[in-house]
Amino acid sequence: MLSRGRVRDMTMAAVFAAILCVLAPWTIPAGPVPLSLATFAVYLTAAVLGWKWGTAAVLVYLLLGAAGAPVFSGLEGGLQKLAGVTGGYLVGYIPCALLTGLFADRFRGRAAVPLTALGMLLGTAVLYAVGTAWFQFSTGNGLAASLALCVLPFLPGDAVKVAAAAALAVPLRRAVAASG
Repeated sequence: MLSRGRVRDMTMAAVFAAILCVLAPWTIPAGPVPLSLATFAVYLTAAVLGWKWGTAAVLVYLLLGAAGAPVFSGLEGGLQKLAGVTGGYLVGYIPCALLTGLFADRFRGRAAVPLTALGMLLGTAVLYAVGTAWFQFSTGNGLAASLALCVLPFLPGDAVKVAAAAALAVPLRRAVAASG
C-alpha cells in the first residue's frame, strides 16, 4: 500500500515530467544545439521536487522521448535523437537534475535561492561536459570548436534561466511542501 506522501511525490514527478514534455520541444535554431526551455524546466523540476523525484521526472521525460514521443527539441523523439550529436546534452539532464536537487534539498532559509542557483550552475557544468564530449565524439570536432558551437552561445541564456528558475523554485517548493 502506498502512503499518501508517496502518491503525492509520484504525482508531482508526473506533473513535472509533463511540464518538461511541454516546454522542451519548443526551440529557436542556434546551430547544432537549439535554444530551448528544456534546461529551465530541468532546473525548476529538480529544485522543486528535490534530487530523488526531480531526477525521476527527468528520467520519465527521457524515457518518453526515447520511446518516440515528440518531446525533444523540434518536436522529435526516438532513440536516434538520443544517439545523435546532441544526445549527450539530453543525457546530461540527469546529472544536472541530480546536482540541482541535492542543493535544493540541502539548503533552506535566506541562502536557498543563491545556493540552489549554485547547484543549477554546477549541474549545468556537468551537462555541458557530458554533452560536449558526446558532441566531439559524434562529430570529430575538437574541444575549442565544440565549445564555440555548443556552449559559449548558451551561457547568457542559461544564466538567465538559472536566475529565473532559482527565484521561482524556492517559493514553489514551499507551496508544494505545504500542500502535502
